[in-house]
Amino acid sequence: METSIKDGKDPDRRSAAVRWSVQTLVFLLIFGASLFLSAGHIDWPWGWLYLAVYLSGQIAIGFNLVSSNPELITDRTSIKRSTARSWDRPLSGIVSLFGPIFILIVSGLDERWGWSTGVPLAVRGFGLVLIVLGTLLVAWAMFSNRYFYGFVRVQEDQGHRVATGGPYRFVRHPGYLSGILADLGTPLLLGSWWGLLPAGFTVAALILRTALEDRTLQNEMPGYTEYARQVRYRLIPLIW
Repeated sequence: METSIKDGKDPDRRSAAVRWSVQTLVFLLIFGASLFLSAGHIDWPWGWLYLAVYLSGQIAIGFNLVSSNPELITDRTSIKRSTARSWDRPLSGIVSLFGPIFILIVSGLDERWGWSTGVPLAVRGFGLVLIVLGTLLVAWAMFSNRYFYGFVRVQEDQGHRVATGGPYRFVRHPGYLSGILADLGTPLLLGSWWGLLPAGFTVAALILRTALEDRTLQNEMPGYTEYARQVRYRLIPLIW
């Protein structure tokens, strides 16, 4: 959903930058601990590469949002779970935190015990490409949608309208598609076939959340039904 900037004072860009930096640092520490504690050692170049890619993406997104839409940073780093729909609370936790952590832990255990052997370099490279594409896609979606909330919300009183620019011209939920790309790419980059199991579970949660959010928006968001007729695909172009 997209709208014009609200009336009133300009948001505090410095505060937004601090909020985004703190959130990025917290997630970086959680993801790093999940990787290396499960792996049992820190001498793991692929694990460090994953963290470097994650950090680079968050820095780039944060830098641009601080300049273009600091209100979104404030919202995404301060929103209370009590404002979320009851069905969205567990799903949001799975797709944004617990699912990715589970992927990293299983991939780390795979590194420790050597469950997956002989993973080709091309497969790892493909995983890296998926993660980068997912990062670019979510950045594009955030910049195209001023209300890219972390939870499903419809707020007509704040001038919300359907976002139709950027990647929203091709699929209705590009943010979730970016999550699928990153979730599938992570175990491939880390060389873990077993990591695809929690990745599949997380992707299933993303697909379910897409269906529920799309139904909510069609029922409650003015103009969304018409938009859905124009952009037929919810998540994957030419498929669904």
